[in-house]
Amino acid sequence: MKAVKKAAVKKTATKKATATKQAAKATKTAPAAKAAPAETAAKRVASKKAASKKAAVGKAAAAKPQPAGKPESQTSLVRRARRIDRELAEVYPYAHPELDFENPFQLLVATVLSAQTTDLRVNQTTPTLFAKYPTPEDLAVANPEEVEEILRPCGFFRAKTKSVIGLSKGLVEEFGGEVPGRLEDLVKLPGVGRKTAFVVLGNAFGRPGITVDTHFQRLVRRWRWTAETEPDKIEAAVGALFPRSDWTDLSHHVIWHGRRMCHARKPACGVCPIAPLCPAYGEGETDPEKAKKLLKYEKGGFPGQRLNPPQAYLDAGGRPAPPLGGVSGT
Repeated sequence: MKAVKKAAVKKTATKKATATKQAAKATKTAPAAKAAPAETAAKRVASKKAASKKAAVGKAAAAKPQPAGKPESQTSLVRRARRIDRELAEVYPYAHPELDFENPFQLLVATVLSAQTTDLRVNQTTPTLFAKYPTPEDLAVANPEEVEEILRPCGFFRAKTKSVIGLSKGLVEEFGGEVPGRLEDLVKLPGVGRKTAFVVLGNAFGRPGITVDTHFQRLVRRWRWTAETEPDKIEAAVGALFPRSDWTDLSHHVIWHGRRMCHARKPACGVCPIAPLCPAYGEGETDPEKAKKLLKYEKGGFPGQRLNPPQAYLDAGGRPAPPLGGVSGT
């Protein structure tokens, strides 16, 4: 009887012990099972936060101006600048003055009139002016009101009338009615500065000069040929990079590129032939298809600025500009 009781007690104790162990095990595993999903979710949140932070840092780094590299040596700058000019010479082999003229006097007057307006507008206006006043002697004694009416489409017509009549008088009184071929003489005439003088010297007399207009200033700074902002200093800095004999053609190449591709507000970077050489690549549209739509004049399939352009320009696919009152397409 005692043996049976002991066996029953032992069996009961064993069951209690087993139950206790199972309860303890359940107690340990249950929280762990519940905690696992929470822990995984926490890791996912932390991972997402880390990814967002990394992306934000990346964007900030991209937006932040990159530190300047090693300064370009003068020798390297000269090589790069001349290579850019060679590339542009291949793109614009027909580059020429975009003002219509038949003699130095017409070019001088047209250049003075081109201030604060387009060459196209000047070319549409000068045929009437030169038909009525073909020589300096004629324009020197012209009625200012009649000249103003002709020049009205060019803008600032009163000031320009005063300049062209004044320079005509100067030519008659000081140079026998002939346009002088020296810089120091040209800049003495009313309304004639260094830029105008170099246009005349380079294109009417074949004497090299750099024409620092707004396009030229913008591009040479974008290309980091110079950091100067004053025309005289830009002229000197850029002139030092090239042989004197290249100055006139260089001016045409740069100005043509500025008018057709490298615009002030939205350059057509995606189709630019000198993109690999340009420190400012990316300031404009880099997608080739979108950039093509930004091209102007013959590069965009539109008329040019001259009513009577050189044959080389026409042979290259260029189209003459329409007369005053016509549709330019630009």
